[in-house]
Amino acid sequence: MGQPTPASEDRDWWRTAVIYQVYVRSFADGDGDGTGDLAGVRARLPYLAELGVDALWFSPWYLSPMKDGGYDVTDYRAIDPAFGTLAEAEKLIAEARESGIRTIVDIVPNHVSDRHPWFRTALAAGPGSPERALFHFRPGRGAHGELPPNDWPSQFVGSTEPVWTRLPDGDWYLHLFTPQQPDLNWAHPAVRQEHEDILRFWFERGVAGVRIDSAALLAKDPDLPDLASRPDPHPFVDRDELHAVYRSWRRVADEYDGMFVGEVWLPDPERFARYLRPDELHTAFNFSFLSCPWDAPRLRTAIDTTLAEHAPVGAPATWVLCNHDVTRTVTRYGREDTAFDFATKAFGTPTDLALGTRRARAAALLSLALPGSVYLYQGEELGLPEAEIPVDRIQDPMHFRSHGADPGRDGCRVPLPWADGVPYAGFSTQEPWLPQPVDWTSYAVDRQQRDPDSMLSLYRAAIATRPVFGDGPLTWLPAPDGVLAFARAGGALCVVNLAPTPADLPAHSRLLLSSGPLDDAGRLPQDTAAWLRA
Repeated sequence: MGQPTPASEDRDWWRTAVIYQVYVRSFADGDGDGTGDLAGVRARLPYLAELGVDALWFSPWYLSPMKDGGYDVTDYRAIDPAFGTLAEAEKLIAEARESGIRTIVDIVPNHVSDRHPWFRTALAAGPGSPERALFHFRPGRGAHGELPPNDWPSQFVGSTEPVWTRLPDGDWYLHLFTPQQPDLNWAHPAVRQEHEDILRFWFERGVAGVRIDSAALLAKDPDLPDLASRPDPHPFVDRDELHAVYRSWRRVADEYDGMFVGEVWLPDPERFARYLRPDELHTAFNFSFLSCPWDAPRLRTAIDTTLAEHAPVGAPATWVLCNHDVTRTVTRYGREDTAFDFATKAFGTPTDLALGTRRARAAALLSLALPGSVYLYQGEELGLPEAEIPVDRIQDPMHFRSHGADPGRDGCRVPLPWADGVPYAGFSTQEPWLPQPVDWTSYAVDRQQRDPDSMLSLYRAAIATRPVFGDGPLTWLPAPDGVLAFARAGGALCVVNLAPTPADLPAHSRLLLSSGPLDDAGRLPQDTAAWLRA
């Protein structure tokens, strides 16, 4: 895996793959209008092939008003004109496969855009109509129906805004995210049939897999009770009836040898593992590792817990340091609190980028050495920090629904820098949809390609070297406090030093790769990782 050769027909490719997340709007602009598009991705396929990734996961590229970064979908079978056309998406899927790279699309099943034909028809049909049964419409409480139907909280952490919006006809409708994203009623057979048809539509066009957004939120208690009065089982998180949905989806995927990866935020390991049973999802994102602080005992616990969660169902773990929703790794690891929590995001948090970069380099080698698949968010291979977006340029609804307290997620979505010494760092010929920091060209791809010590060079070398670890289990090795050391069945070792003093390397025959130089005594400095041949 990880080699830029024609894609193997191995049905289990996803178990050990390196998968690159493309946030199309910010990847590369092919038509020069300031917004990334499919033409830009197609032009950069050689870059992605050289990086060595096995698959591309595309954040939603569908027709959308972009009220929540494309996660408010109007038509799942159409490409938004800002990105291109369906024909161009089909060309991209085919051309990527010719380069040895598979495609994963993003499906958002919990909700649609308020401009979706179903919702517009439901609005016109009025209270009590069959069209409204596709969503969650309810009368309000109070003497005149002036109060929301229940007390459910927003899924945007920190938001104080209600999850119900009242219409002029008196009905309220449910939206766990923004008012422009009405929740679908998954108890309705038409909703289930439509999504199975959407899956087939994309599998027929050659996609290899599907990422499922907010995968644990679809099903709701039909009584829509107050959360305070009925917290267990939860009225809209991780409900048992969800598993019938995913079993039906799995049957569709198996027709095409397709795979699923679910966005499943659950603290209960046993409940989490249920989604990964052999007849449900293939994989799910591992958020305990993503949110873990840069601390050796806690990282080891996160790794052990993740592997233990997956073992009973035989599913591979997934490892991810960052995505389109969370603070970039370089920035997070350069702060006093190196964990990630949506509730703690704040403007003006002090950051040591040199320290964060050193730790992010070590974390890259750690994650790529672990058993399972790895997801790499665009720009992480360049060591991009979280950008500070001027308040008047912020677009993320998370910022506005927190009444300005949360800086939002735009800082990790800033368009990529491709070239030094040219306007807009080579992303576009016009000003990008989000502003790039003044020093953005210092991270440019062309600049890093010439530097053997750059973050890009490290990622390319690591992905190319990664097959030495094989696909077997992990065995922890004796190590001093603050040091993580393990062996894999392929005969390679990984050592990460988080301690304040240099660490001696275990016995080995060869140094394969390190995230930074060893000291004069051949020891591993603090915040440095090394791969060794046993």
